[in-house]
Amino acid sequence: MSNGSLYTHIENNIATIEFGHSASNSFPSELLNRLVISLNELSINNNVHIIVLKSEGEKAFCAGASFDELVSISNYEEGKQFFLGFANVINAMRSCSKLIIGRVQGKTVGGGVGLAAACDYCFATEQASIKLSEFTIGIGPFVIAPVVERKIGLAAFSELTMDATSWQSAYWAKEKGLFAKVFDSIKEMDFEVGILATKLSKYNPEALTEMKKELWKGTENWQSHLSKKAEISGKLVLSEFTKSALKKFKK
Repeated sequence: MSNGSLYTHIENNIATIEFGHSASNSFPSELLNRLVISLNELSINNNVHIIVLKSEGEKAFCAGASFDELVSISNYEEGKQFFLGFANVINAMRSCSKLIIGRVQGKTVGGGVGLAAACDYCFATEQASIKLSEFTIGIGPFVIAPVVERKIGLAAFSELTMDATSWQSAYWAKEKGLFAKVFDSIKEMDFEVGILATKLSKYNPEALTEMKKELWKGTENWQSHLSKKAEISGKLVLSEFTKSALKKFKK
């Protein structure tokens, strides 16, 4: 489907959100909006104690925001709204009352890195290399900067941003704090995801919610903060440099 898919399954107090898109699990705006709605609904669902976030297939985890939508931006308002997509998801993950476990099975780029960083605990496989390639098309990872820098630190975020054409390995990401554990295979990872999710689902849900608040202390202004970051990218995407770069990339 052109707008991708998103399914939520709840069992034994564990909610699993699975998203997918034929273009390497990238996110068109509609799919990002659906993810925000799902997270907000789970946040107030008393039958849910823990959330697992995953993507479809065995290849890419997430290729970021939809490239087709990016190249179609024609004015500032469209640009701002486009970049607000991941800002809204990050804020929904941040403000969600449930702890979120990330399951990263493959490569992830741009907004996908932000998605992984917004998880409270993240598992990955050896195939889960990461890259922030925004500079190559004339913009920058401004919207996801606060959440990625919060997780891996300024030095590592700077390295990812400036070396925009290079992939960093899953073990590099683990060393910097993005991933908690890295596994040889998806099977091994899924086994461990299941164990941790089950353990957490049996703990006092009130204690889990209070810990969620503790982990995100100091981010209370992110609703407006990330909106301002989206404005920066919304302007840059209209620059002649970016328009030219996008045309070359599309060809």
